[in-house]
Amino acid sequence: MHKPYNIVFYFSDQQRADTCGCYGQELDITPNLDKLAEEGTLFEHAFTAQPVCGPCRALFQTGRYPTETGCFTNAKMLPVNVKTLANYMEGAGYETAYVGKWHLASEGEAEKVPTIDFQTKAVPPRYRGGYTGFWRAADVLEFTSDGYGGYIFDENCNKIDFQGYRADFITDQALEFLDGYKGKKPFFLTISQIEPHHQNNAHHYQGPDGSKEKYKNFTPPKDLASLPGGDWKEEYPDYLGACRSCDENLGRLIAKLKEKNLYENTVIIYTSDHGSHFRTRNRDEHTYGYDDYKRSCHESAIHVPLVISGGSFCQKGKRVKEIVSTASIPKTLVHLAGIDIGNHMIGERLDKVASGDIPPERRNEVFVQISESRVGRCVRNERYKYSVVAPGLSGITEAASDLYIDDFLYDLEKDPYELTNLINDESYREVKMYMRTRLLEHIKEAECSEPEIRDR
Repeated sequence: MHKPYNIVFYFSDQQRADTCGCYGQELDITPNLDKLAEEGTLFEHAFTAQPVCGPCRALFQTGRYPTETGCFTNAKMLPVNVKTLANYMEGAGYETAYVGKWHLASEGEAEKVPTIDFQTKAVPPRYRGGYTGFWRAADVLEFTSDGYGGYIFDENCNKIDFQGYRADFITDQALEFLDGYKGKKPFFLTISQIEPHHQNNAHHYQGPDGSKEKYKNFTPPKDLASLPGGDWKEEYPDYLGACRSCDENLGRLIAKLKEKNLYENTVIIYTSDHGSHFRTRNRDEHTYGYDDYKRSCHESAIHVPLVISGGSFCQKGKRVKEIVSTASIPKTLVHLAGIDIGNHMIGERLDKVASGDIPPERRNEVFVQISESRVGRCVRNERYKYSVVAPGLSGITEAASDLYIDDFLYDLEKDPYELTNLINDESYREVKMYMRTRLLEHIKEAECSEPEIRDR
C-alpha cells in the first residue's frame, strides 16, 4: 500500500494565466512552474468560480459555493460550524500548516470597517478554519504589510515583523515548517501568497525592485491592448515582477522538498484565486457596487493557471483540454488524502479529468458567481460565455436575486478577447436561450433557487 502523499497547495493572488510561460507568456516569468508543468499536468482551461479574494478562499477551504457559506464578498467570516478542508485533512491523519494570507476571520461589509475585526490582529485559533498546527499568517496581509515589509502572526498569536520582499518572507515561513517537519504524519501545507495582488494603500502593483526596467519590453495581453482605459501600461511590469517572485519562491520550495527527500512523495498544486483586468472592465451601467481589478466574468479575471504535479498527476507534461473549475480543488485534495467525500463538496475530481475518466454526461462548462461589482452569474463553455446581472442590486450587500437580466454574451471562437457583446444580436438568440437554460440549471443546483431571467 502506498504511503499517503504529502500535499502542498501553493496559490498566488490575482494572477492571470497568461503571465506563465506554460500558458504562452513570452518573457521568462515562470521557469519553475513551467518545469513543474513538464513533469506533471497542466489544465489549459481552468477558471475560478468566484473572482474575489475572500469568497474564493472560502470556497477553497470548504468545497462549497460562497453563497452557501455566506462568504459571498470580502470581510465575511468563515462560519465556525462548517466542516473545512483542514478538518478533513487533520481527521485523515495529516499534519497541517498554513502560511500567508487568510482573509476569512473578519466580519462586516466589504470596503467598510468590520464589526468583528481581525484584519490587522492575530487570528484566534477558533477562526483559523480548523488549522491547529503551524500557522504563520495575517487575515488581510495587504493591511499588515506591503511589498517590502510588515508583519504576520504565528500559531501562538505572536507578532512577527519582517523586512525584505514579502513573497520571499512568506516562503521563508513555509521552509521553516519543512525544516522542522519530523515525518511522523503526512503533511498538508498551504502557501497563500498575496503577490501579485496590487498593494491597496499604494494603489499600484509592487514587484521586486527593478521590475519596471526589467520587464518594460513586455507584450501586452491582447484583451488589455484592445480596450480603452485601464492602468496596465504603468502597472504590468511590476505585476510581472511579482509573478516572477512567486515563481522563484516556488523554486525555493521545490528545492527544499528535494533537500529533505520529500519531493518524490509530494503532490504540488499551483493556482491563483483569480486574475486581473487592470481596470479595463466593469465600466458599464451594470456596475452596482465596487471594483478595481477583478469581480468580472471576463477571461482576464477568471482564467487562472492550474498545474498539478506528483502522484497520479505525474503525466509528463500532459495538457488537459477540458474546461475545469478551481472549485474542484478541495474535492481533489481530500481524495489525495484518502477521503471519499462523495457529494459533500462541489466540483469533480481533477485526477479523473486528467486521466480521461470522464462520465459521458459531463458538461464541458463552468459556473461563476460574481459579487461586489454586481450580483452576477455566468456560464462558460468551450465556445460561448453568457452572464446575467441583478438590476439595481448592490453586489456588496446582496448575495443573490430572484430576478436577473442579460448582461453579456460572447462568441469566444470569433471574439477571444471579448470585445463584442452579442446579448442583443438576434442571430445569436438561439445560442443565448440555450446558455440561459444552462445557467439556470447551474443556479438551481448551486443555490437551490429558480430565479427569473429576462432580456435586457
